[in-house]
Amino acid sequence: MLYFSFTDYNLFTAPQWVGLRNYINIFRDLDFGQALKNSLTFMVIVTTAQTVLALFLALLLNQKVRGLKYFRAAYYMPSVASSVVVTLIFIWFFQRRGVFNFLATQFKAYQRPLFFFLVLAFLIQAALVLYELLRGRPVRIFEQSFLFLSLLTAFVIVYASVRTGILSPRMVEPVDIIWFNTTRTWPAFLKRFAFPIPLGAIMVFNIWTTAPTFMLLYLAGLQDIPRELYEAAGIDGAQPWHVFRYIIVPQLKPITFLVVTMGLISTLQMFDQVAILGEQAPRRSIITLAYYIYANIFPSSASPRVGMASATAVFLAVLTFIIVFVQRKVLEDGEGGNV
Repeated sequence: MLYFSFTDYNLFTAPQWVGLRNYINIFRDLDFGQALKNSLTFMVIVTTAQTVLALFLALLLNQKVRGLKYFRAAYYMPSVASSVVVTLIFIWFFQRRGVFNFLATQFKAYQRPLFFFLVLAFLIQAALVLYELLRGRPVRIFEQSFLFLSLLTAFVIVYASVRTGILSPRMVEPVDIIWFNTTRTWPAFLKRFAFPIPLGAIMVFNIWTTAPTFMLLYLAGLQDIPRELYEAAGIDGAQPWHVFRYIIVPQLKPITFLVVTMGLISTLQMFDQVAILGEQAPRRSIITLAYYIYANIFPSSASPRVGMASATAVFLAVLTFIIVFVQRKVLEDGEGGNV
């Protein structure tokens, strides 16, 4: 690959040495610039979101609750399903009359009942906690045993109110967001830093399918933390936030390094979702460096440009190495230790 990056080669004739011309050409190519921007944007947003979501899910599943095995299996299911099948389902979800636009329409219509549900659930929860505190029992504001009861009671009341017409949904126009066949960017006010909406849809899908795998890594790390640390923190009167900041985060540092590293590498190499999406979205809205390599080797109406593809592949490999190296140094300096 390194050799071909310095040659003019189309798979059918002998390669001819051209020096650095391929590297100069890719940096002059507007598609390469857009692919680089999309790849870096995708990497930053998806890696951050999937890491935070994976840790959040792991913290939830690390509790002693009924049906824990079911929830673990349910959360992990998107990661074990076929990537092609899940991508096709995801494309259907994001159609103009798909699931996401339908849910957005329902959210607009039921804003008042939803707001009333949240307020009512909070008031019921606060009343239960206050009652227990007055009885001299130590409870937390989000006591899990009360939280389920509060949510269920609030749901029953709001549901009955909607069915009887006390709380009625608003009449709204159906939400018609064009997720794929558009060149619009979001958020629009950021201008140069906004990303294409089709790329954002792929981000949502990628986060949903990759976070469960990282969740299992975090869950294994949480279960490996010595119980003595939690007991010592409880004796010292540490609050949940302090336990998270000074016990959980440092103990999970090696897992975090692994998760972030895997996330950086996989997001920079993202290809399959873009390839499956194909012509449903404008090419410049979703093109990534990996897809740019593919498009140069298998162009639709020209000879293969193996030299350009190889130069891009070398650039991508070097970029990945630099980003992972910098990320490692940042984690080491941030915590003052090795990962």
